[in-house]
Amino acid sequence: MSLTPERARGLPVVWPALAGAAQAASIAMPGSGQAQGWLQVLSLTVLAAGLARHTTSPRSTHRQAAWSGGVFATTWLAGSFWWLYVSMHDVGGLPAPLAAFAVLALAAALALYYAAACAAWVGLARGSLVHSPSISSALFAALWTLAELMRGRWLTGFPWGAGGYAHVDGMLSVWAPWVGVYGMGALAAWLAMRLALSGWRLRALKPLVGLGVVSWGLQLWGPSFTTSAGVGQVALLQANISQNAKFDAASGIREALQWYDAQLRANLQPLVVAPETAIPLLPQHLPEGYEAGLRQHFAQSGRSMALVGLPLGSLAEGYTNSVVALQPAGLLGYRYDKSHLVPFGEFVPPGFVWFVRMMNIPLGDFRSGGWDQPSVAWQGQRLAPNVCYEDLFGEELAIRFKDPATAPTALVNVSNIAWFGDTLAVDQHLNISRLRAMELGRPMLRATNTGATAIIDHQGRVTHQLPRFTQGSLTGTFEGRHGLTPFARWAGSWGLAPLWALCCAVVVGAFWRRQRP
Repeated sequence: MSLTPERARGLPVVWPALAGAAQAASIAMPGSGQAQGWLQVLSLTVLAAGLARHTTSPRSTHRQAAWSGGVFATTWLAGSFWWLYVSMHDVGGLPAPLAAFAVLALAAALALYYAAACAAWVGLARGSLVHSPSISSALFAALWTLAELMRGRWLTGFPWGAGGYAHVDGMLSVWAPWVGVYGMGALAAWLAMRLALSGWRLRALKPLVGLGVVSWGLQLWGPSFTTSAGVGQVALLQANISQNAKFDAASGIREALQWYDAQLRANLQPLVVAPETAIPLLPQHLPEGYEAGLRQHFAQSGRSMALVGLPLGSLAEGYTNSVVALQPAGLLGYRYDKSHLVPFGEFVPPGFVWFVRMMNIPLGDFRSGGWDQPSVAWQGQRLAPNVCYEDLFGEELAIRFKDPATAPTALVNVSNIAWFGDTLAVDQHLNISRLRAMELGRPMLRATNTGATAIIDHQGRVTHQLPRFTQGSLTGTFEGRHGLTPFARWAGSWGLAPLWALCCAVVVGAFWRRQRP
């Protein structure tokens, strides 16, 4: 069948859109929630092959390359965080067309980074560089990683669905403690372009086999960067209160106060954790004696500590999304204030007040806590809380590992993903926490409102998990860890600056090579 002009014009939209949809599915496969690293590499290879064709066609332009990259990234990102629609429409009451448009507009805006990366690659690789697969592949990996870094850091950052998360269970997972999620994404991008340029010729595939052999060797004989800090016991609470009811005084608030009070008092574990805003009211608005009663209970117990999420502050001093410790008598009080706030959820970006007012949801205007807040010491462990999507930013969690003597032995994530209903957001967030555990070599204890409440070991394996969208308490053991992974060392000291510098150096080198006669 011949290709009509109409069909030919449609292909530049269809193939990158399909590849982008596959990339979104690779982060957490619909139905199973499992990450699929092979699918992520395959989808990116399709994009890379299309870009490679642009370098050899005299009729192709930078604009066409940018279009391909932009369509791919828009579909990928919209497919990764489409569940934002649920929070805006189902919970917030925003009209469906406007909520859908908002998700698409956010994806398209973030896709501009990748569109620019694709246009830059075609511009630099056209001519002599495209005949050097090693340099062209390294250049694509560098530009693609720069786009990921820009999305993850600029304008507060929103790196949800980064390509590296697709490899949490795959061959590239062994690189997590070395290079982190962005480094894993860079390896996948290099692999994709190498495949695209090789034409599947055996000789050209040797570097790919080399990567597989090294990864396999690290899996079997790689060094262990951490040692045991002892085993602890924990109870993780999950009330399963829907977001529509959570701040309703007649239902959600009353249920939360009664259920968490009963569970905290009945706890028999040395450590018990309640999720983000488990107590949904400011202390001054709680029923008389509620907070004092809980504090007195744990002060007198002498053998148990609770970490509880709740809002703190006042109109005069500002509000914080916090975690407080209810501890035995004689211990100093502990408080952690969320540092990385969610735009539109915990603060309103300038110029968007009109948009927030269209939604009927209780949005706070919180202030940020410090980046390097201390851990809380308990029974030989140093526990480092983080709130909700703070565990999306491994470079920020790594700041607490700058001093090995005070580095956490375990991470504690408290979240409320009820905003997004029964969607893939639950599976995606679980994989995010798993990758943080692998990067930093620490267990992650996750207490959530609706799921996934789980215990993750320092190698990213889920050892205990509570059924989602059920009410209950998950009890289990965890092993804290001493020692630092390479990622914790370099990211704790310099953040992501080494990755920025390396990628920029590759781009500058490619530009210099192209300018040579």
